[in-house]
Amino acid sequence: MENVSKLEAALNGLCPRCRKGKIFCKPFYSPRGFDDMYEFCPHCGLRYEVEPGYFIGAMYVSYAISGGVALALGFLLFYLANDPSGWVYATVVAIAMLLIAPINFRISRVIWLHYVAGIKYIKGL
Repeated sequence: MENVSKLEAALNGLCPRCRKGKIFCKPFYSPRGFDDMYEFCPHCGLRYEVEPGYFIGAMYVSYAISGGVALALGFLLFYLANDPSGWVYATVVAIAMLLIAPINFRISRVIWLHYVAGIKYIKGL
């Protein structure tokens, strides 16, 4: 993959420094191990967790994604289901949060690595 943009690398879960190595070991839909990350980039050797607790900041990204999904679902239920009772909102949002958890986990870490961490892309690495 030559000349991969930052957005393409983030969408494909590639290393922010070389944009070639994968960040996660298994696909997100694998029943076990959706959260298994490589410790180092398989291509360039970048250590993904720069320091202990490094990905705690990714929880804020995850929280924002979850809040946005919950808000969108709330609006959809309000307008398309004629404002159902509170338990319907709670049930739908809770089920949605469980279903998107593996995707949300990965997206938040990838966003953290690519857009917040300050890791610079090194062309040709």
